[in-house]
Amino acid sequence: MASLIKSLHPRLWFTGLWLSSDFRKLWGSLTITHFGGQITFLALPLTAALLLDASPFEVGVLTALEALPFPLFGLFAGVIVDRTPKLPVIIASDVGRGLALLAVPLCAWFGVLSMPVLYTVGFLVGTGTVLGWPAYQVFMTERVGRENLVEANAKIGVADSAAQLVGPGLAGILIQWLTAPFAILLDAFSFFFSAWMLRGIPPRESDAPKVKRSSVKEEILEGLRTIWHNRTLRALVWVLGTWQVFRHAFIAIVVLFCARELNFSAGHVGALFMLAGIGSLAAATLTARLNARFGMGPTMLTGITGTGVAWLVMGAAMGPYWLASAVFGLGMFLLDLTAMVFFINYLTLRQAVTPDRLLGRVTATMICLTVSTAPLGGIAGGWVADHYGLRSAMIAAGVGALLLGVLATWLSPLAKMHELPGPPQEPAVTESVAEEMAGD
Repeated sequence: MASLIKSLHPRLWFTGLWLSSDFRKLWGSLTITHFGGQITFLALPLTAALLLDASPFEVGVLTALEALPFPLFGLFAGVIVDRTPKLPVIIASDVGRGLALLAVPLCAWFGVLSMPVLYTVGFLVGTGTVLGWPAYQVFMTERVGRENLVEANAKIGVADSAAQLVGPGLAGILIQWLTAPFAILLDAFSFFFSAWMLRGIPPRESDAPKVKRSSVKEEILEGLRTIWHNRTLRALVWVLGTWQVFRHAFIAIVVLFCARELNFSAGHVGALFMLAGIGSLAAATLTARLNARFGMGPTMLTGITGTGVAWLVMGAAMGPYWLASAVFGLGMFLLDLTAMVFFINYLTLRQAVTPDRLLGRVTATMICLTVSTAPLGGIAGGWVADHYGLRSAMIAAGVGALLLGVLATWLSPLAKMHELPGPPQEPAVTESVAEEMAGD
């Protein structure tokens, strides 16, 4: 009996980063906001489509405005993250996004909800994410250490998988019960609760700004130089930046595709989106094994190509209700399985090859560059759906991702990268980005 009790001691199964209270709080706050985000992901376009009778193009504009802050403010966000302590930035962005989301149920309550309101909320939430997400990633890297990045990102992947596994089903139920605008209220509260959790993390020396104060322009250029000097980071920028076009075309029309093309209810859509969580959960457990067997780079490229297959599968959903549900659900499973395989490796690789003092700028600059194409994807997806149909837009996204996978295998160094690169070296100082581009 004594040995049985001893075997149940939490220390035996609560190992690794779970022993760090800082990581547990960071993981918990992100998990909560991921769950809340599942509600808004479904509720915001459903509010536009069902309550405001928006066209596919209008929903595409909404998707574009949510991503627009990345190219507008992303480079400045990197400077802010490197110049200031990270935790206050994360907390402020959580509070700001929560306040922005509160506007949707309040406007619905007073009968003044409109597409311009949704546009404004989407833009403000995107602005909070531009600041909060790179600050979170840098803060997490500083707290767990580079040697624990793979474990940290895998655990975060599990959190995201759990949110996608349970969150969409709950979101669908809440949307049907409360209506879409009032379900968003819970997402607002998730940001407030996340900020409350994070405020208890004690400061450390690593929180101090990593750069001396200089001109904002010079700091932005240094972040760009770092990326340009590193072949891996350059490849990740153009591969992921191109993929974001197809991803946001998909995001712009997927909920409308379910509601109008397949005639799924909000609850049914939420249930099918739960299959994406199963795919993410599988990826979180399989990525390390796939890397060991096939190599990190080939695994990443297979993942990004697989998203194209997933979109084609979803675009093929039709026929009887049960068959359309099965095909669409299979596509959702494949999408998050393959996308998560890519992103677990992408986040690990980006953090591993970046010098400590430049983590904030490189993280924010990479996000800015790779998401700067997203507004084009949202508008393109809405335009194609308006003119050629929702199914055509879905298929176009799939074909684009498949071609991208082939092109990336041919042109990028990722196909030959089998292991995580060694410790990063400080980049050489150069006069200008243009000079380096000309000399490539």
